[in-house]
Amino acid sequence: MDKKGKILIIDDNEDVLFALNALLFPHVEKIKVSAHPEKIEHYMETFRPDLILLDMNFRKDVVSGKEGFFWLNKILKIDPQAIVIFMTAYADTEKTVQAIKAGATDFISKPWEKDKLLATISSALKLKDSHEQIENLKRQVQSLSSFDYPEIIGESEGLLEIFSLIEKLSETEANILILGENGTGKDLVARAIYHHSPRSSNVFTTLDLGAIPETLFESELFGYEKGAFTDAKSEKAGRMEIASGGTLFLDEIGNLSLSMQAKLLTAIEKKQISRLGSTRIHPMDVRFISATNLDIYEAVNAGNFRQDLLYRINTIEIRIPPLRERGHDIVLLAEHFLEKFSHKYKKTITGLSQEAKNKIRNYSWPGNVRELQNVMERAVILSSDKTLKAGSITLQTGEKKNGNENLNLQEIEQEAIEKALKRSEGNMNKAADLLGITRYALYRKMKKE
Repeated sequence: MDKKGKILIIDDNEDVLFALNALLFPHVEKIKVSAHPEKIEHYMETFRPDLILLDMNFRKDVVSGKEGFFWLNKILKIDPQAIVIFMTAYADTEKTVQAIKAGATDFISKPWEKDKLLATISSALKLKDSHEQIENLKRQVQSLSSFDYPEIIGESEGLLEIFSLIEKLSETEANILILGENGTGKDLVARAIYHHSPRSSNVFTTLDLGAIPETLFESELFGYEKGAFTDAKSEKAGRMEIASGGTLFLDEIGNLSLSMQAKLLTAIEKKQISRLGSTRIHPMDVRFISATNLDIYEAVNAGNFRQDLLYRINTIEIRIPPLRERGHDIVLLAEHFLEKFSHKYKKTITGLSQEAKNKIRNYSWPGNVRELQNVMERAVILSSDKTLKAGSITLQTGEKKNGNENLNLQEIEQEAIEKALKRSEGNMNKAADLLGITRYALYRKMKKE
């Protein structure tokens, strides 16, 4: 492990402090040790550690770890992003789970194995670097997320990365492909890209390719002349002609048939179109933003989507994470919709109860933000309380009609984590290997609860 980072070690055993100081000194920049946990606040202000090794059991309470949890809570109140590793000679699976949920980063058993201890500390310091990168990203896009994107609610890492990418794209006119499940807000991201582009003063028009019949595709996209077909009683400009000089958003492009894909590709490559029933060429200057909920690359492999068209529409690709992966954004969005629908239906509901928050956090949201919006609107309509309670929130049960198995992803995930921790006897590395994920991913999943 590289020599980096500052570590604060708090333990009431002087021998442990001496041993850890000697072991870690060749590997870290600075070390501060203390047998007095009441000095933690002072050291956090003056020493500013990157990592805190905290004894779980002090002399007053040898086994239960209550004092360790007390001081962990104090540390996280001072710095919610603090990296804290518990140390104890009385480790068990239940305590490990409790420690992670309380905000600890990891758990070291005494006596420790040298290599395992060094690996745990190295990983924790990398996690600290990751936290700092996220905080820097948050600061960079704070004004963007609060002012420039008022319709996009959230502060999760994935969403902040999208804000940052939109900012980087603000001086370009590259074609964009937005990927994401139904209900994730692909249209909102498309509009945000448009509003922060060089073409923001020109037209933005949309065409939902999943909502129009194939027989109408050409007339909608290219337009037509009077008499071009039976119902063409007057001429009509197509979406490409209308969007010239501006931006055209092609929603659900994955639904386009191969024959229509070929015609769209020709128009993009030649940068010109002809209306149906006309031989006159219209030059076209359009920026394309496309979106789909399909696995577009699988569609290419299956021969259902043209690879050459994919190359034309995805100069830059943006993937929107599903709501279940956006952590605290779920509550932020719920509060946003609560305020919106309380105003709409003239209700005086001031917030969500803790039970309501827990309920929506623990649901997998297969319909994403659109489903959450519908659920919150229904809850507001049905609620007669000042605070929205869990009982007012109706969610899908996740059960099949012919069985009672639980399909709630969050609950299944938690059960798997608990089983892995038991099987690995609390060893985070082994538990992560059993689950087929990284230890960082395991940290995040355990801290969701």
